[in-house]
Amino acid sequence: MMKVIYYTKDNCSLCDDAKALLLMLQHDYPFELEERDIYTKDEWLEEYQLLIPYVQINQTTLNCEELNIGSLEKALKDNIHN
Repeated sequence: MMKVIYYTKDNCSLCDDAKALLLMLQHDYPFELEERDIYTKDEWLEEYQLLIPYVQINQTTLNCEELNIGSLEKALKDNIHN
């Protein structure tokens, strides 16, 4: 099964919106969603604090400026068989 890693933090409305999109798309593109709070590891905080919500699907990544329903769906389609 495809795995989607989702970097987030508490009290982030953009993160909430992105998670809602992911959960909606999960009905059409089955994947395991791993949610990572950037405040639980210093490396994540340093790397992603200005990029969240941030989604990684295999080698495909989408940051806060790239994340929308179209880009998420394309990334899922492109990685469905990897």
